Amino acid sequence: MPTYQYQCETCAHAFEVFQSIAAETLSVCPECNGSVKRLISGGAGFLFKGSGFYITDYRSDGYKKAEKADRDSTPTTPAKSDTGGSKDSAGTSSSNTAASGSGSTSGSGSTSGS
Repeated sequence: MPTYQYQCETCAHAFEVFQSIAAETLSVCPECNGSVKRLISGGAGFLFKGSGFYITDYRSDGYKKAEKADRDSTPTTPAKSDTGGSKDSAGTSSSNTAASGSGSTSGSGSTSGS
């Protein structure tokens, strides 16, 4: 049942009445017994809930085509940035340039047996 808004023409008292659509409109103010008129109200907003009532279900064909074109023009995976140290062209890290100790050494420290 809807809620109707009324306003008294004599004392300007405004009030709301919860009445059925089939009920007679009020004609007497409850405050001063003057005549009242029913106001035109904006009504209450309502929201459909449940499956099938999403706002995107009723989009126009032009909007759907533009959205699809926009989706197709953007890359699907973002480019990864290199957060590690610098690497040479072979892909090895330049921070590990020191020799590990195994291998040949140059001249110093070697003794010849005499």
